[in-house]
Amino acid sequence: MSTPRPTPRHERWRRLTRRLVSISLVSALWIAWLTLTPLWLPLFGAIDLVRRRGAIASRCGCMLAAYLTCEVVGLLLAGGLWLGRVAGLIGDEAWQDVHFRLEAAWGSALFRSMVAIFGLRIEVEGTEEARLGEGPFLLLLRHSSIADTLLASALVSRTNGTRLRYVLKKELLVDPCLDIVGHRLPNVFVDRGSDDSQYEIRRIEEIANELGPVDGVLIYPEGTRHTDAKRARLERRFEAKGDQAMSDYLRRLSGHVLPPRAGGTLGLLAAAPTADVVFCRHTGFEGVANLSDVWNGALLGREIKVRFDRVPRLEIPKEPDLQRRWLFDEWLRTGSWIDAHRLG
Repeated sequence: MSTPRPTPRHERWRRLTRRLVSISLVSALWIAWLTLTPLWLPLFGAIDLVRRRGAIASRCGCMLAAYLTCEVVGLLLAGGLWLGRVAGLIGDEAWQDVHFRLEAAWGSALFRSMVAIFGLRIEVEGTEEARLGEGPFLLLLRHSSIADTLLASALVSRTNGTRLRYVLKKELLVDPCLDIVGHRLPNVFVDRGSDDSQYEIRRIEEIANELGPVDGVLIYPEGTRHTDAKRARLERRFEAKGDQAMSDYLRRLSGHVLPPRAGGTLGLLAAAPTADVVFCRHTGFEGVANLSDVWNGALLGREIKVRFDRVPRLEIPKEPDLQRRWLFDEWLRTGSWIDAHRLG
């Protein structure tokens, strides 16, 4: 039985309530965090002296300040754009274009802050061959960390001017910038726990309509961040269902990735029949699945390797069954690349 969907009126009220709460919390926390810098900075410094782990606490405090500042600046700019729209100063085309730019700038600023604060070293390959400024394409990005979600903004959108549309989980709507700017663009926030998966796939397909020469759609084929615990749960589930084919596939797959959830990707391929596919394979973010990992120093000084590979549409099968097999084979290659380039 499908979950009842809210009417547009109910959705508007729910969205308004959510934004009032999230904007108020972020703004209050930003003011408090900056105001209390003379208190938390020495405190975190003392913690670092005791822990002796590369000033992790102080770095985390600075990253929180950077995140909150990006949020507040993004909200102010989004508010200014809304006023410009109401005043008739921003037309339809300019409205969408400037929000794509804002989306890319916000994510890129967070990424640059993270790189500087935690001393990350980034090595990127394949950008020229992948032609990241030439659309349309579907960007399939491996998902292993809370940090890798910023890779596309920094390395694709901001650098190449690509107008990326995102398939994101609805839990991210607690972030007011993602909520407001994300809903002004053709993004989709999916309910991963929905019992009506076809409805969610149709929503994903809709954002791939009418992709232009600088447009792309980003999706995380795994559907969630990889962890050893999630992989173990999948293994038990396949065994309980008697799904020998998926059990065998999981054993062949690298231990650092999850098998793709094919529905969303196949839906995008059907909705965008001329779009190429670009794979973003990366390693270095393993073990940084949540904020506690960052607090414990897992992100400090990491070397991040990123590889882009573009597959022309003519090389992708047309039949859904063959496309699914092609996707699973490509994900085996993703896992093999990670195993070959992973440090430690």
